[in-house]
Amino acid sequence: MSSLLVIQLLLLGVASGFLAGLLGIGGGMLMVPFLTAMLLAQGATEAMAVKMAIASSMACIVATSSSSLRAHHRRGAVRWELVRSMAPGIVAGALLSGAALFSSLKGQWLAGVFAVFVGYSALQMWRGKQPPPGRGIPAAPGLAAVGALIGLLSGLVGAGGGFLAVPFLVWCNVPVHQAVATSAAVGLPVALASTLGYLIGGWGLEPALPGAFGYLYLPALALLMPVTVLLAPWGAKAAHALPVAQLKKLFAALLMLLAAYMASKAL
Repeated sequence: MSSLLVIQLLLLGVASGFLAGLLGIGGGMLMVPFLTAMLLAQGATEAMAVKMAIASSMACIVATSSSSLRAHHRRGAVRWELVRSMAPGIVAGALLSGAALFSSLKGQWLAGVFAVFVGYSALQMWRGKQPPPGRGIPAAPGLAAVGALIGLLSGLVGAGGGFLAVPFLVWCNVPVHQAVATSAAVGLPVALASTLGYLIGGWGLEPALPGAFGYLYLPALALLMPVTVLLAPWGAKAAHALPVAQLKKLFAALLMLLAAYMASKAL
C-alpha cells in the first residue's frame, strides 16, 4: 500500500468518525464515494470498486457505530424503546440486501441508488423543515416496517441508516439530539447484518485487488476502523455542544457534491 493511500485513508477515517458521532450517520455516505475513487486508482474495475467501497464502508460502520453509540448512551440520549421496535425489521432488511440483492445488482446501479438516496438525505438536511407539532411516533409494527426499509436501503448503499433514521425520527418530533443518538444505535444492527450479508454474498469471489476478501477491502478496514472509533466519541461530544443545524447544512452541501460524483459513475 502506497504512503499516499495510507494518508488518504487516515484523513477519511478522521472525517468519517467525527461526522458519525456528530450527526449519527455512520460515516458511510462520506466513505463510499472516496473509497470508490481510491479503489479505482488502485486498479479495481468500476463495478467492483463501487461494491467494495459499499461493503467496506458498512463493515467499518460496525466499529464506528459502536463507539458513537457508547458516547451517546453515556449522555442518556438514546431512545432504546425505539431501537428495540425497529431492530427486527432492520436485521431482516439488511440481511436480505447484503446477502441477495447486493450481489445481483450491477455496480453502476448501486452507484445510482446511492446517489439518489444520499441526494435525498442532503436535501432533507439542508431544508431542516420542522414537522407539525401533533405528529407522533408510529406503533411497534410501523416502526418495524420502517426499520426493514432502512436496513434494506442501507445495505444497498453502504450507509449506517442515519441518512434515513435521523430525518424519520425528526419527522416524528423526536428532538434532534435524541434522533442523532438513536440513529447511532440503529446503525449497529444495520452494519452487523449487512456485513454478514456481504460475507455470504461475496464468499468465493476472486480478489479484485491484493488484500481483498470477497467484497471487503481489508487494508482499508485496518486503517479506517481504529481512526473512526477514536474520533466518533469526539463527534458525539460536539453534537451536544455545537449548533448542529448549521453544521448539517454544511454537510448537506458536501453530500450533494458526493451524490453528483456517484451519479456520474452510475451514468
